[in-house]
Amino acid sequence: MAATVLFPAAPCHRATASAASTAAGALRHCGLLPPPARRRRGSRGVSAAAAAPPERSSVPLAAASGHGSSDDDDDAKAALYRALEGVNRGIFGMTSAQRSEIHGLVELLESRNPTPEPTAELQDKVDGCWKLIYSTISILGKKRTQLGLRDFITLGDFLQIIDVKEEKAVNVIKFSARAFKILSGQLTIEASYSVTSKRRVDIKLENSTITPEQLMNLFQKNYDMLLAIFNPEGWLEITYVDESLRIGRDDKENIFVLERADSSEG
Repeated sequence: MAATVLFPAAPCHRATASAASTAAGALRHCGLLPPPARRRRGSRGVSAAAAAPPERSSVPLAAASGHGSSDDDDDAKAALYRALEGVNRGIFGMTSAQRSEIHGLVELLESRNPTPEPTAELQDKVDGCWKLIYSTISILGKKRTQLGLRDFITLGDFLQIIDVKEEKAVNVIKFSARAFKILSGQLTIEASYSVTSKRRVDIKLENSTITPEQLMNLFQKNYDMLLAIFNPEGWLEITYVDESLRIGRDDKENIFVLERADSSEG
């Protein structure tokens, strides 16, 4: 990720799949169609992993009251990209100073949100493909070891495909396993959502899949743990969205920062 250059909004094909094939259609449009594999049904009983409450930064926001200028927003976004360099989306932890800086910039952008009623503009502003660049969800200590994420399995991109027409979302978490000559695969989580306010949606987990079968076998013993970490069920509030960047906060006090993804990624 470039340190000083903002990534422009990349072209992204809109998902047009029917309700019966939402996930496959969405993945196909983003170049991410997986091979057939065994499915696991989702359940409301699977709770999402609660990250530590996001720290509130000491970065002053007085100068950011109201909407800033476009140049100010670009500067804040460029600063956020610089702060995110080298933190690997925050998934394996970071220093308190790094977290404070990132959260300060997130709050700054949120205070300048150019889309005050994002759920009224989902088709124009949210529909399509996104890539996670930061989250307060973390996998640390014993949990990281149990999942083989220390030196055996590597995490790749976290992608999200939103189909506003069908009110569906597909999250794709990519993995590669070195023991199988860099076997690549992914966890695919399908969810539905409903708008509940000008900024908030309720999310329901529908089902999940790990492909290919060899990767599912590796995660089989700790599958419930893996799904609990990435389970999107609950509510999500969109606190910032423009043409290229989206920020959200959920009911588990997590923060998510995503950028528009190129449809060829994956």
